[in-house]
Amino acid sequence: MNASRIALVTGANQGLGRALAEGLAARMDPDDLVLLTGRSHQRVADAAREVAQLPGTRGHVQGQVLDVTDTDDIARLADELRARHGGVDVVLSNAVARLLPEESQAERADEFIDVSNTATHAILRSFGPVLRPGGRLIVVASSLGTLGHLDPRLHHLFDGASLDQVEYAVESWRSAIHNRTAEEAGWPRWLNVPSKVAQVAAVRAVAAERREHDLADGTLIASVCPGMVDTATSRPWFSDFSQAQSPSEAARAVLDLVFTEHVDPALYGELIRFGKALPWHDGTPPVEQDRLLRP
Repeated sequence: MNASRIALVTGANQGLGRALAEGLAARMDPDDLVLLTGRSHQRVADAAREVAQLPGTRGHVQGQVLDVTDTDDIARLADELRARHGGVDVVLSNAVARLLPEESQAERADEFIDVSNTATHAILRSFGPVLRPGGRLIVVASSLGTLGHLDPRLHHLFDGASLDQVEYAVESWRSAIHNRTAEEAGWPRWLNVPSKVAQVAAVRAVAAERREHDLADGTLIASVCPGMVDTATSRPWFSDFSQAQSPSEAARAVLDLVFTEHVDPALYGELIRFGKALPWHDGTPPVEQDRLLRP
């Protein structure tokens, strides 16, 4: 297929990722291609078929098996899309490993970090160079991704860091978890906090290098907090979902960033929530949450 625009969504089998794929397919043109990705061939194929059959779908939807924990797989797909289509126009990085409060944080650390952080680094490295002018590369993160949610002893690892330095910090954190020295060094027990901070820091690092050129051609690289979303991943962690959004509701603000005509320089490279940048240095370490979790 000789598509006009190419969009890619990771973690798109269900929840917010599925809603993002649906929203892209509804807003794009018939000659555009939405690649709905995941690790399971059957689940990806089923999801792509279901999205393609929705009444509001306009763009072409195709399932694409992608293991985000395999950095070579990510690089191969980026190379294929550059060779076949000349690049990509939209990349929405949304994959996350589901984690339950009663599970050991240390025992789940490798899988969680691989899906949330190693994959984010690989997507930024592989898809950043093939992003066409005017494109969008957005990493779905969280308001927990602001620096103030970490112990001040750790701030220097992420503040103003390059992508290589962020990756080194993440691997140092991983090693500290395995060596049982993480809490002594100031790392929170809850994996989600340093993981999200590292995601946002990685986006900031790449954006800082590209800012002038990207703003000149209308390209946006950013991270986004979709707000509280009622999904199977988030439900175990919160008791009050009265203000939570459905995945479709949460997808709207993310998709608005994709389809906005002009890129606001104040949003470029930032963590965005409902159209506004969250201050990078804000936040309070969630000490109470740590007390409720298994090491």
